[in-house]
Amino acid sequence: MIAALGMYDRAELTATTDRYWALIRDHLRADGIAAPDGLTRDARAWWDGWQSPDLLLSQTCGFPYRARLHGQVTLIGTPDYGIEGCPPGHYYSVFIARRDDPRSGLAAFAQTGFAFNEDLSQSGWAAAANHVAALGLPLTPVLRSGGHVLSAQAVAAGRADWAALDAVTWRLLCAHDPALATQLRVIGHSAPTPGLPYITARSRDPAPLFTAIQAAIAALRPADRAALGLRGLVAIPPDAYLAIPIPPAPVLAAD
Repeated sequence: MIAALGMYDRAELTATTDRYWALIRDHLRADGIAAPDGLTRDARAWWDGWQSPDLLLSQTCGFPYRARLHGQVTLIGTPDYGIEGCPPGHYYSVFIARRDDPRSGLAAFAQTGFAFNEDLSQSGWAAAANHVAALGLPLTPVLRSGGHVLSAQAVAAGRADWAALDAVTWRLLCAHDPALATQLRVIGHSAPTPGLPYITARSRDPAPLFTAIQAAIAALRPADRAALGLRGLVAIPPDAYLAIPIPPAPVLAAD
């Protein structure tokens, strides 16, 4: 049985995330639902787990959900991280550049080197691609970094000019890696979209999981709730995720 909460599981938050899972687990067990003692933190926290019939709980991204997982998994609900300017359960991408870069405005960066974490990232690729397309601007991907923090590091090091980071990731980066964050500045952000949903295997009833997660968030210590940024759990329908355009895949010169 797989339970994973890998999306925002920074090393600084491991113990906090474990306490959050323990609350979910204990609520599930009290409802007669088997749940593993600890979280899965290997390859099964991602695609291997998302596509497994053994999946009890995981968190995915909106782009993988609409592009590949829709119809294969069941949505449970979407955590609300209280992102300013967003409806509950929604977030946006923060566009970042080097603090000492003299250019201003997204149009000044559109034809410069863009770093993104991966092809199926809503916040790292799709949000930026859809945003600049709506403005009639180009997008020039030069680096597939492998992670949001790696994209931020690439911009800070001058290996890319700008990047798009998940707003929750950016908030955590500012809190836990100020040495990196202070080398960067925000040059804009995308429109809000539904946030990263919790999912379970297609065969599972999501209702008990929704109830357990909702109760766990309410029962978190105030310090843990603040550290994770959790405000609640929202039921966002699949159609809200499926309505977001799927942009063309990024093409690097090396591709």
